[in-house]
Amino acid sequence: MPQEKDLEKQLELLRSQLQEGKVVLGTKRALKELRQGKLQEILLARNCPESIKKEIGYYAKLRGVKVVQLSQTNEELGIFCKKNFFVSVLAVIGE
Repeated sequence: MPQEKDLEKQLELLRSQLQEGKVVLGTKRALKELRQGKLQEILLARNCPESIKKEIGYYAKLRGVKVVQLSQTNEELGIFCKKNFFVSVLAVIGE
């Protein structure tokens, strides 16, 4: 049960960051921001392709950025972000 509450807290925080424009969507944009050292955290959909996971994991490890595997699919993340397309990668821009 505590994990479920933590997940709900994280999703609420993510929702507020989305509204503030502190989140970038998509693999290309996330990798660009990651290489520039601007990211605080990367969130991956449950069904994110393995090749993308490996590439993001590699760069995240170099930069010391936390990568979180979510329990939602890319379709559910697209709905959560109020987009009419699937979202496999969300990246939170750090301060």
